[in-house]
Amino acid sequence: MKKKIGWIIGIVVVVAGVLAYWRYGRGPATPPIQYKTAAVTKRRIVGKITASGTLSATVTVQVGTQVSGRIQSLNVDFNSAVKKGQVIAKIDPLLFQAAVQQASANYLSAKASLVRAKAQALDADRQYARLKTLKDQGLASQQDLETGETNASVAKASIDVAQAALAQSAASLNQAQTNLSYTTIVSPIDGTVISRNVDVGQTVASSLQAPVLFTIAEDLKKMQVNTNIAEGDVGRLQSGMDSWFTVDAFPGQRFRGKISQIRNAAQTVQNVVTYDAVIDVDNADLKLRPGMTANATITYAEKDDALAVPNAAMRFKAPVELTGGASASASGARTGRPRGSAAPGGSGRPAFGDAIDTRTIWVLRGDQPVSIQVQLGLSDGTNTEVVKGELAEGDQVIIDATVTGAKASAAPAGGGGGGGMGGGGGSPLRRL
Repeated sequence: MKKKIGWIIGIVVVVAGVLAYWRYGRGPATPPIQYKTAAVTKRRIVGKITASGTLSATVTVQVGTQVSGRIQSLNVDFNSAVKKGQVIAKIDPLLFQAAVQQASANYLSAKASLVRAKAQALDADRQYARLKTLKDQGLASQQDLETGETNASVAKASIDVAQAALAQSAASLNQAQTNLSYTTIVSPIDGTVISRNVDVGQTVASSLQAPVLFTIAEDLKKMQVNTNIAEGDVGRLQSGMDSWFTVDAFPGQRFRGKISQIRNAAQTVQNVVTYDAVIDVDNADLKLRPGMTANATITYAEKDDALAVPNAAMRFKAPVELTGGASASASGARTGRPRGSAAPGGSGRPAFGDAIDTRTIWVLRGDQPVSIQVQLGLSDGTNTEVVKGELAEGDQVIIDATVTGAKASAAPAGGGGGGGMGGGGGSPLRRL
């Protein structure tokens, strides 16, 4: 009896094991996947480029000195309003006045030398004339006549030398007077002093480069922002485009401007080639100051009622295929490939050609995810316009997926890596 009971228990254990193995084998080959979706909508998309720059006056002049000396007086200070021709500083003129006096004395000496040379020439001509008369009367020799002729020629040449010396001394006098005039520093424009780099008593030396004494802005009511635009964005810009920017001094306040020019001179900032886009700004209230850092936003395109998908849908990457499950095509069928995908072993060329703005996104149709190729247009950084593709307003695009169940670690889902760009349009995700 006990032996019979043991056999029965053994049979029950075997049957239970078989049933458990059978149920485990018939269980899901892939864990269920939960999808996070977003609706395709029509919205206004504004294409923008952001860049940082520095505010400056439209015209800024650095005022220096062409002569060396000690600063005798300063007539303006920071933020002083000045007029063109106004005296703003004075360099001690004593040395330059002495140079003018010396040059003037040299000029007078050269002038007197010219008068003497002319008198000597006149005397030499008269002596030569007397010798000619005496020679005709036989009272002078030929040698005396030739000597008189030579002396007359030398006297005439002395006049030319004296005239050259007079011109040279006149030039030296003019230079000394010019240097003296340079001791008076005047404003070259109407404007505002935004920088003063010297003090009274300071000695400035003008040698190879003129020292800068003042920086004057012509009109602070008209300013500009010099922005650094990366070479990848500069092709979207052109003169006349609207722009706005903010400064840290006035948080939350926007200032308007327009692009006046895009300069061709390239600059390399942190190994990135950039170009200077100049934005003209109206500063009638004088809130903005030179040197402020501006964070500019330039609008290069706008489109209303654009069919748009979230950028997260283009960054979504399909989870690793799990075993089992049925497939669906782009048209919703249970078999086949999505339209626009590459044939097995093919070149993988997108359905719309080789356009660099063609992407693959995943759409949840019914209970099945389907991969679709779309051609993209304008983007605002959050949403992107769909120019071409089998999408309609209200479609649910997949932006994330979570694999649930005990084997979830074996099949990571969605997110990161690669963004689905150029994803060949293979078979859709498998889901139980």
